[in-house]
Amino acid sequence: MWRFVSPRISFGEDALDTLREVRGSRALLVTDPGIASLGLLDPVTERLRDSGFTLEVFQDIEPNPEIPTVLKGARVAQEFEPDWIVGVGGGSPLDAAKAIWVLYEHPELAVTDIHPFAELGLRHKARLITIPTTSGTGADVTWAIVLTDPEEHRKFGLGNWENVADWAIVDPVMAAGMPKQLTADTGLDALVHAVEGYICTWRTDMTDGLCAHAAAEVFEWLPRAVADGTDMEARTRMHHAATSAGLGFGNAMASLAHAMGHALGSLFDLPHGRAVGLCLPYTIEFAASQCPQRAAELAARIGLTSDAGEPGARVLAQAIRNLAHEVGNPLSLKETGIAEHAFNDALEQLVEQAGNDTQIITAARSPSGDELRALFQSAWEGTSVAY
Repeated sequence: MWRFVSPRISFGEDALDTLREVRGSRALLVTDPGIASLGLLDPVTERLRDSGFTLEVFQDIEPNPEIPTVLKGARVAQEFEPDWIVGVGGGSPLDAAKAIWVLYEHPELAVTDIHPFAELGLRHKARLITIPTTSGTGADVTWAIVLTDPEEHRKFGLGNWENVADWAIVDPVMAAGMPKQLTADTGLDALVHAVEGYICTWRTDMTDGLCAHAAAEVFEWLPRAVADGTDMEARTRMHHAATSAGLGFGNAMASLAHAMGHALGSLFDLPHGRAVGLCLPYTIEFAASQCPQRAAELAARIGLTSDAGEPGARVLAQAIRNLAHEVGNPLSLKETGIAEHAFNDALEQLVEQAGNDTQIITAARSPSGDELRALFQSAWEGTSVAY
């Protein structure tokens, strides 16, 4: 048995206009200072006010949203009493909006109570709208919530089927202002979602089509989106790829590259898409010697090679490296600017955190602690995995 969860989705350059169809009286907008300063909230607030909403804005969300910030946002919600919570931004504001919504509905819960086995009983106080401004995270259509504990320097993968948004409004105009580096990072994040959603052990026939299509779109359109941010065809295709990949991996799972990327992001503050995109080729190669079938099948399905087995899987890994190089992203941890002594000092903690990450359980080849250590070393040095 499998299940598939999705919000209602409005997609296209005029999708924001559907905000005028929303019925309610009070909306809490959750975002970050950058989104507010860029004026991206303005078209959202204009349309909500046209629908008669009273608005409150909580714009304190930081990159890699922290648990204390989410608790603060939940207190703002308790005081304002919205009937809609509207997340606007990249993955950080959208994940924070989900968590704030759950804690607003149930202030007695701890953050760690937001897990797949809980019965949350949401939508008694409010519902959730998500509006992505980046093309990569898929957070607009998934139920996953990733929060950071600033004291432990650790990321937590949280979330529950119930906290998927009621309505995702996916308008590529909202992503048109992304700079080159953000476009590259988030685009590679979408690719990792698509690839891991396809090769993970929880994939289904329904998610396969979404993930394969999204992966093909990223390979074709990401270089154009990075080269020319005003290319609205490329922006639209990448926004579509991000949402398709989000629906795919959100109803399957991410995998080993996410487990490693979460650890790198929490300890070295690497942007999420850059971290997981860097790790993905190494994790594909790690699986290639024992269970290459799914990666090779995906490579064939999107037209990279007709090779089966391990050769096909390795073609996919190299194609991902080639794409990352084309859009200007690092291929090794050395190239990210992390000092070697800092990496060596953090290595055991990286292994521990990745080994305990929820995303590791769907890896096609499950690594031991020693193998995880070797994978991080390979990613540091930029050497292909042959073990």
